[in-house]
Amino acid sequence: MKLSFKSYWNLLSDHIRPQKGRFILLAILLFGSIGLRILAPQIMRKFIDSALAGEALNTLTWTAVTFIGIALVQQAVAVSVTYLGENVAWTATNDLRAELAWHALNLDMRFHNDHTPGELIERIDGDVTELATFFSQFALNLIANGLLLIGILTALFLEDWRAGLVFTIYSILTILILGRVKDIAVPHQKARREAEAQLYGFIEEQLAGTEDIRSSGAVDYSIQELFRHQGIILGHNRKAHFKRWIIENAMGFALTTGTLLAISSGYQLFSAGLVTIGTVYLFVHYINLLEEPFWAMTHEIESFQTIGACVERLTEFRNFKPDIIGGQGLEIPLRPLALKFQNVNFSYNEIDAVLNELTFELKPGSILGLLGRTGSGKTTLGRLIFRLYDVKSGSIQVNHHDLREIRLETLRKNIAMVTQDVQLFRASIRDNLTFFDRSISDEKILSTLQDLELGDWLKSQPNGLDTELETGSRSLSAGEAQLLAFTRVFLRDPGLVILDEASSRLDPPTEQKLERAIDKLLKNRTAIIIAHRLDTIHRADEILILDQGRASEYGDRRQLAADPNSRLYQLLQTGMEEVLA
Repeated sequence: MKLSFKSYWNLLSDHIRPQKGRFILLAILLFGSIGLRILAPQIMRKFIDSALAGEALNTLTWTAVTFIGIALVQQAVAVSVTYLGENVAWTATNDLRAELAWHALNLDMRFHNDHTPGELIERIDGDVTELATFFSQFALNLIANGLLLIGILTALFLEDWRAGLVFTIYSILTILILGRVKDIAVPHQKARREAEAQLYGFIEEQLAGTEDIRSSGAVDYSIQELFRHQGIILGHNRKAHFKRWIIENAMGFALTTGTLLAISSGYQLFSAGLVTIGTVYLFVHYINLLEEPFWAMTHEIESFQTIGACVERLTEFRNFKPDIIGGQGLEIPLRPLALKFQNVNFSYNEIDAVLNELTFELKPGSILGLLGRTGSGKTTLGRLIFRLYDVKSGSIQVNHHDLREIRLETLRKNIAMVTQDVQLFRASIRDNLTFFDRSISDEKILSTLQDLELGDWLKSQPNGLDTELETGSRSLSAGEAQLLAFTRVFLRDPGLVILDEASSRLDPPTEQKLERAIDKLLKNRTAIIIAHRLDTIHRADEILILDQGRASEYGDRRQLAADPNSRLYQLLQTGMEEVLA
C-alpha cells in the first residue's frame, strides 16, 4: 500500500488542530533554537580571534558571558521543546486511540469475526504509541533541521564562497544518499508490526481458553506456537535492523568525509592567509554542527520506517467501513413494539444457510417462545433484530418499518437482550447498570434495584452505587449478576426484550426472584423467550420451533400444546431437555 504525503498530513492535522496553540509555540521554540545554534559559534570565533589579537580582558569577559548566556538559553529552549513536545504527543495519540476505539466498536460483526481482540489492541494502542514522536516533533524536526542546514551553509557562504560551495555540494550528495536508502526498511517494519499483532491475538486466544488448553493437554503446543510467533517477529526484526545498519553506516561515512573536508579546507585557507584561526574553528564547528541535522534527519528517516508501517496499518484500519448503515432518522417511539419477519434468509459465509424463508409476526405486547436444537438459528435471530448483521434477503420490520430505515441508535435503544452470561465492567455499580449514561438519576437506579429485590444486596456493598466491580467479578453470584442485567433493561425501558434462557442454572430461591423480575419486565412489552427448558415457555402466547433455520412449527401455544399431532405436544410429552439438546 503506497501512501501519499496527504495521508500523513491528514493523520497529523486531524489530531494536532485541536491543540493548535501549543503546536505553534512548539514550532516557535524549535525554529528559535536554530538561530541560537548558528549564533553561538560566531561568538566563539570572535572570542578566539580577540584572544589571539590581544584584546582587552573586559572584551573577552563579555564575549565569554554572552556565549555562556546563549548556551543557557539554548538548554532552556531544549527542555521546553521536550516538555511541550511530549504534551502534544500524549494528547494527540490519546485522541487517535479514542477515534480508533470508536471506529472499531462501530464496525460490523463480520469484521470482528475476522480480527482477534489482541490484534485490535495492538493496532489501537501499539501502533499509535509508535506515532508519538510523529505527532510531537517529527514534521517540525524535519523542517527545523532543514532550516538549520540552510542557515549553516548560508553562514559558510558569508565567510568564504569557496567553503560555502564545497559544503553545499557535500550536503546535496549526503541528502541524495539519504534519499536512496530511506525506504529500504519499511516493508520489514510493517511485517514486524503485523507479526506482533498476530502474536497478541494468539496470546489473547490462549489466555481465554486456558481451562480447555490445560484439560486437553495442549500446553506444550501453545508454548511451541508462542515460540513460532516470536521467531517470525525476530526474523523481521533482524532484516529491519540490517537495513537500518546500512542507513547508519552510509551516514557515518558521509559525515566522516565532511569532517576531513572541513579540516583540510580550513587549513588550506588559513595557510593562504584568507581566513583567521577563529574562522577555521568556525568551519570545523559548523561542519560538526552539520552532523546534527544529518544525524537527526537520519534518525527521523529511521523512525519513518516504523511510522510509515504504522500509518499504513492505521490507514487500512480507518478505511474499513461498516456494511450496516443506520437509517435516515426514522424513530420508533411507540412501545410495546410490533415485530415481523418476512421470508428472511441469512448466511454468515454466503454458503451455509442459517435461516431459510423464515416468516412470523409478533403483535405489540405478545410473547414468543422460541425453541430449537443447538445451531438451529435461535441466536442468529436475535442478532438480526439488533442489526449486528443484515438479512441476505427478505425483511425484518419493527412497527411496520424495515429495520434498515430506522436509526441504529434508536433501534438498539428500544431493544434489549438478557442472556446467561452477564458482562460486567471494571467500573462502579452505577456505571455497570447505566452503561455510563449520566442522565439516569440515582433515585431511578435505587428504585429499580428495590423493585427487583436487590435493595438488601446494595446495602451490603461498602460504597453503595460507587462500589467498584471487577470484570468477571466473583463477588456476585450468578443470580445477582442476572438481576443486575434485568436492572439494566428496566433502566433502558425498551419496547422489545429478548430473553436467552436467563434463569437457567440457578438455585431455586434465586430463580424465584428472577421469575418475579421476568413478570415485571415483560409487562406491557413485546418479548422473545429463547427456551431450552420446559418450564420457561409457560408465559409465551405463541411458539416458534426452528429446525435447520426453518420454521418447523409456528402458532398459538395453547392450541399447539393441545394438538397431539404438533411438535410442541410431543416435546411436552417427552421432555424438552432431551429432545432439544
